[in-house]
Amino acid sequence: MSSPSARPARRFGRPVDDGPRATFRQLLPYLLEHRRVLGWVIVISVLGAGASLAQPLLVSQVITVVEDDGDLGPLVALLVALVVVGALLSGFGHYLLQRTGEGVVLSSRRALVRRMLHLPISEFDQRRTGDLVSRVGSDTTLLRAVLTQGLVEAIGGSLTFVGALIAMIIIDPVLLGLTVLVIAVSVVTVVLLSQRIRIASRKAQEKVGDLAAAVERSISSVRTVRAANATEREFAVVEQNAVGAWEQGIKVAKISALVVPISSIALQVSFLVVLGVGGFRVASGVIGVADLVAFILFLFLLIGPLGQAFGAITSVNAALGALGRIQEIIGLPSESEGDADVVPAASTASRAAVEFDDVHFRYPEAAHRTEEEKVIAEVVGEHPRDKTVLAGVSFSVPVGSRTALVGPSGAGKSTVLSLIERFYDPTAGVIRMGGDDIRGLERTELRSRIGYVEQDAPVLAGTLRDNLLLGTPGATDEQCVAVLRSVNLDEVLDRDERGLDAQVGEDGVMLSGGERQRLAIARALLAAPPILLLDESTSSLDGVNEQRMREAIDAVAEDRTLIVIAHRLSTVVDSDQIVVLDHGRVVGVGTHSELVVSTPLYRELAKHQLLV
Repeated sequence: MSSPSARPARRFGRPVDDGPRATFRQLLPYLLEHRRVLGWVIVISVLGAGASLAQPLLVSQVITVVEDDGDLGPLVALLVALVVVGALLSGFGHYLLQRTGEGVVLSSRRALVRRMLHLPISEFDQRRTGDLVSRVGSDTTLLRAVLTQGLVEAIGGSLTFVGALIAMIIIDPVLLGLTVLVIAVSVVTVVLLSQRIRIASRKAQEKVGDLAAAVERSISSVRTVRAANATEREFAVVEQNAVGAWEQGIKVAKISALVVPISSIALQVSFLVVLGVGGFRVASGVIGVADLVAFILFLFLLIGPLGQAFGAITSVNAALGALGRIQEIIGLPSESEGDADVVPAASTASRAAVEFDDVHFRYPEAAHRTEEEKVIAEVVGEHPRDKTVLAGVSFSVPVGSRTALVGPSGAGKSTVLSLIERFYDPTAGVIRMGGDDIRGLERTELRSRIGYVEQDAPVLAGTLRDNLLLGTPGATDEQCVAVLRSVNLDEVLDRDERGLDAQVGEDGVMLSGGERQRLAIARALLAAPPILLLDESTSSLDGVNEQRMREAIDAVAEDRTLIVIAHRLSTVVDSDQIVVLDHGRVVGVGTHSELVVSTPLYRELAKHQLLV
């Protein structure tokens, strides 16, 4: 039995580990994508190294010429030219590095966002939006530091280092040996610190992700927070995360700060050793004054690249910590990655628009949720993601019919629509469309046949036109206006002189709940797909607008199949068939009049709504 001290520490109810770790090999593709520019940077670095190495030799020559009373003009002119050329090369190389660094950030963001937008829906169920946003914004930015804070410059610097080392060996091997001894101690210390820097940096980025998630939650729910008088409590939660990010940032700063004095001490001690021992050797006649001055200048050229190397170690380890979080998402399988291995069930002779055949489903377990988050999910009534939601569901939806799904909350109605859209695949059983297993269809092809209006009627930030064209980018303004008027959004269209270019605000905040719902329905109606899935599509509407909406849906429903979820039975009593769900099972299928007689649960629901 392990002792308590052997158990991993816990944070927010889960073990703390070192998290995802990236390797330098995983970083290389981002760098090699810009290999042409980096090649020019290396060439410039080599030229700059040559200019730097020539300067001590020229200074030595100047001193010798002064001792011999020679002409200094040509040497001084050449020395000034080398200094100017070196500065120009350094500036141009810095620009190329900054530009390439931005390119690395862009390519990493492209790869990360593309992967995020293709992840299975279950991943979004389990992860916090703010943390995902932080990976795109904050983590990718750290990759820039790999280039702009020393890695590629260290390549050119290494040439300067080697050149200076060779020159110092030629001038005085004894002085070089003492210098290398001091430098070796500092190098070993920095290497030992590098691992701690990477771990601390990754944890700092995780804290930033926690902060982003907390801020995103507070801002997206600001009206609820204000109405509950919970502003200060919510601020305390955000502040706690902000302090956590600050504390972890301070830890990174403390570890990284050790690198600076180590480099400074190495330079100072090396300089003092060279000055003291070198002065003694000049006095002894072993070397001349010109050689000592050249050796000291080469010493500075030796220490400079060493500082670049220390900076490169720090920035690369920080970047690898962030890259680990990026690669964690990029390494996840996409929504359709396993489709090639799926063997669809055999087609049947049924021509039903949609058919459920003994479908079972349970949500994937929320592996990324903490214990506290799972408890909160239970309290607020979220689906327990580790329990069966559908058990042996079977029903058929004829082409061109209207089918309603009814039942108490948590019966599995919305899950049925999610399975038709292939947001998830059944745990067992088959869902068919036109007799074919929908797993045999390309997801884009499947979804092009379906219009889906979600329960909370999401509206995207932007304009009325942006929202309408989301699924139908080729629609004309005339079509957009017509569909808005068909769902009784004339007032929204006319109250702003910009018309279709009127802004709707973040999450449609500038629209009422009913207007948001009607806009979401208009978006689906504009696409006019063969199948419409409407999840509580009239729940936020008053009587007048509900009637207008039903008329619009009736008009577009001709020759189309509708599957509608409704709690208000009055909106679906005239459906061709009604499927009654309870605890993930079908307990009745029929018309309103048939179900009132045959199905006790439906009769009870109808009685409560005064329909019997």
